[in-house]
Amino acid sequence: MKFDLIIIGGGLVGAGLAAALKDCDLKIAVVEPHLAAAIPRNDSWDNRVYAISPGSAAFLRAIGAWPLMDDERIAPVHEMLVFGDDSTARINFSAYEIGIPELAFIIENRQLQAAVWEVLQSANDNIQIFCPAKCTAIQWFESHVEVQLEDGRLLEAALLVGADGVNSWVRQQAAINVTKHAYHQIGVVANFSTEQAHRQIAHQWFRRDGILALLPLPDKRVSMVWSTIEDHAAFLTQLSAEELCRRVEEASSHTLGKLQLITPPVGFPLNFVHVEKLTKPRLVLIGDAAHGIHPLAGQGVNLGLRDTRELAAILKAYNHTDCGDPMVLRRYELARKEDIFALEVVTDGLQKLFNNSNPTMARLRNLGLEITDRLPLIKNRLMQHALN
Repeated sequence: MKFDLIIIGGGLVGAGLAAALKDCDLKIAVVEPHLAAAIPRNDSWDNRVYAISPGSAAFLRAIGAWPLMDDERIAPVHEMLVFGDDSTARINFSAYEIGIPELAFIIENRQLQAAVWEVLQSANDNIQIFCPAKCTAIQWFESHVEVQLEDGRLLEAALLVGADGVNSWVRQQAAINVTKHAYHQIGVVANFSTEQAHRQIAHQWFRRDGILALLPLPDKRVSMVWSTIEDHAAFLTQLSAEELCRRVEEASSHTLGKLQLITPPVGFPLNFVHVEKLTKPRLVLIGDAAHGIHPLAGQGVNLGLRDTRELAAILKAYNHTDCGDPMVLRRYELARKEDIFALEVVTDGLQKLFNNSNPTMARLRNLGLEITDRLPLIKNRLMQHALN
């Protein structure tokens, strides 16, 4: 079965790439081992949410996924307040200050994934979905790549895209080296209803026991992400609903008043992953297969969607030529390397800076927050990068 492009991994990034190419002349295969969930139509809320940048939102509109989502389950972020760990240092990011409607949109993981899959399933005949399907082997040749599926089918294409997550099987098969280190932290996520209105403000506290964020959801609801050391995370996930609410109220300085738990807390480990190469002959890596960063900036998903946007634009430009042409791979690597490296350095550096108990470092990091808040040029530049 011959294709121009095989995408392994049908998550947001992989499926998004296929959706972005649905109207071009390329013949595309999407291989995904898990069935996609339907868009939620009830009152239950997903524990995992994304902070979608305006640039990513524009991309999702362009591929037709945004209109499929329920506007009443999407919360715009107009402002973000970040607090240091000395109770006085803070920095304020405001959409109003730079003349835009919003800094981001908070959207549930499953609603976004389901919308992109709905676009895929209504696409033209140029996209063929293999789901559920598992890959068992990959063979690279000078002119093409072959992917063996568990059911015996053999797929052939000019280019293979690895979009299969942080523990990428495709990356392992290609023997691409990675640099990893564990943060020894767990991201504890849960949703709450709040006594006070959040007024579309995202709050973040850099604390001695980790980084706590409360992100606005529709109405008086917030999504919590508490990135904290493993022992403290285990403690939080074992608390009763009432006690967890009390702990989060105290940690957030009672900013939103009394809290009530909507979804039980769930933890996921946090790791840094730097991939040595984004491409090899007949191969491109995108999304979490290409990088893994700390969630403190809320930019992981947007970084992956920028991979998708760039690769889609390049492939459209090369629509009638070999998708695996070395020039295609070179253009993608050059276009993405700087953006990925910059976010890796910033997020990893901030995590280390705020995970340091040295009193001198504590004074310096809090002073840095205060100085940045007073320098509109630097602050606006930080915001502009996060809007992409």
